[in-house]
Amino acid sequence: MLKIRLTRKGDKKTPFYRVIVADSRSPRDGRFVAQIGTYNPLTVPAEVKIDAEQAKQWMANGAQPTDTVRSLFMQQGILPEKKAPAKTKVEKKKKD
Repeated sequence: MLKIRLTRKGDKKTPFYRVIVADSRSPRDGRFVAQIGTYNPLTVPAEVKIDAEQAKQWMANGAQPTDTVRSLFMQQGILPEKKAPAKTKVEKKKKD
């Protein structure tokens, strides 16, 4: 199964990440199929560059993004924002 995930680059205490498509069994910094973007958390605001076309194509082919990559995709507008689940009756009563 293919995953869209981050691989770490950069020196000690200066992380820089690449957004890659890799087999879920390969190690974090191991072999990958394609690189589709970069993420630099040290800049303010964090610098995110992702090829939206490739990301959508890989997801259409069955690649699953990790939670972190999913949040980056939502920030970039590649995936729609998740709506908050509706509150249940029990949660509404607890609030009152």
